[in-house]
Amino acid sequence: MARRKRLTELFPFLIPLRRWQRKAFFYWKMERDGARYAAERTAEDLPWEVFSSRCPMVNADTGFPLVYQQNKVFNLKLAARCLDGLLIRPGETFSFWRCVRYADRDTPYKDGLAEVNGKLTAQYGGGLCMLSNLLFWLFLNAPLDIVERRGHDVKDFPEPASDAPQGVDATVAEGWQDLQVRNGTDTVYEVRVSFDETYITGRLLADRDTGLRYAAENRALRYVRRADGTVWETVDVVRRTLAADTGQCLGERKLYTNTCRIGYPLPAGTEIEEERR
Repeated sequence: MARRKRLTELFPFLIPLRRWQRKAFFYWKMERDGARYAAERTAEDLPWEVFSSRCPMVNADTGFPLVYQQNKVFNLKLAARCLDGLLIRPGETFSFWRCVRYADRDTPYKDGLAEVNGKLTAQYGGGLCMLSNLLFWLFLNAPLDIVERRGHDVKDFPEPASDAPQGVDATVAEGWQDLQVRNGTDTVYEVRVSFDETYITGRLLADRDTGLRYAAENRALRYVRRADGTVWETVDVVRRTLAADTGQCLGERKLYTNTCRIGYPLPAGTEIEEERR
């Protein structure tokens, strides 16, 4: 049975109006949902580093012209200026889009790569998901509660080298998909984002040492070939709570199961199961 086309597919001239409508409703809901959203920023580092990670900004394996990678770096730096030094106080909720909503007000984004309707394409402001992915990885290694997160439906090319395991990503699309986490602790957290010639680095700082450490990890990673020939990755993501002094595991909780289609050849020797009918 053929998929029913959206109204904007039948009448493309309605797309700008639809985007405006979605964004307006998106932020209207935030103003009325009762949450306290993190907004205060500081130039000073909080004293305790909870977790840090970095990854190369340019990925040469996309199959697209390198200019889109360069544009992505430009977009990342523009958005990061609105996030660097952000404090997430007890009871506050972090929202990616609430923070970067006006990042392009004075300086426009450039066209970068983004997943649209399951396909990789060049789009205004494309590439910001690298920043939301990095932030999500930081948040998973702290006792922050996931409020809203959606993984990418498709991995179109191999991911750049990173210490993040499989299934740790967070796609963002203004008006449609946000990354939100809530600080339900009595600790103040701070987001730091910096760049050098090659890497984007994220750090999550805190106002005190709680004596606990957190480790987000994979469980039950599987690749399955479905009847239509597509290969899908499924993996559980769990967070372990550890005693800082001994490393003893004090508890473990499954956070979510991530499923996405793999759009590139997996490395030789990767075990791929056949879907059971």
